Amino acid sequence: MGNVKFNSGTPWEAEVKYSRAVRRGNFVAVSGTTAMDKDQLIGKQDAGEQARFIFKKIINSLNEVGATAEDIVRTRMYITNPQDADAVTKAHAEVLGEVRPTTTLLVVSGFIDPSLLVEIEADAYIL
Repeated sequence: MGNVKFNSGTPWEAEVKYSRAVRRGNFVAVSGTTAMDKDQLIGKQDAGEQARFIFKKIINSLNEVGATAEDIVRTRMYITNPQDADAVTKAHAEVLGEVRPTTTLLVVSGFIDPSLLVEIEADAYIL
């Protein structure tokens, strides 16, 4: 099986020439995902709302290449403000529930657009 790719339609995907999700065999990688819905930011100034939107966008991307939330084995969450950690990790628990993937939460100095508060990546393995 070759690569199966999905693009969600954000301007950056077209400009930078990357895919939102790529599946090769049973492995799926989902790119760093922000709370952009096409060219509109969801959850301005609310890291929890951004994170919930991002997780839903990630799950939709997985579905597009034949995977589900239950297939997620790893998440990586990036935030710019340590005070947002609780809101983002609560969103992780709320959306992923008993999936319980391995995870990392990092505080970074910033994103390309300062209105972005959270960026999340995910890896999945389909059984």
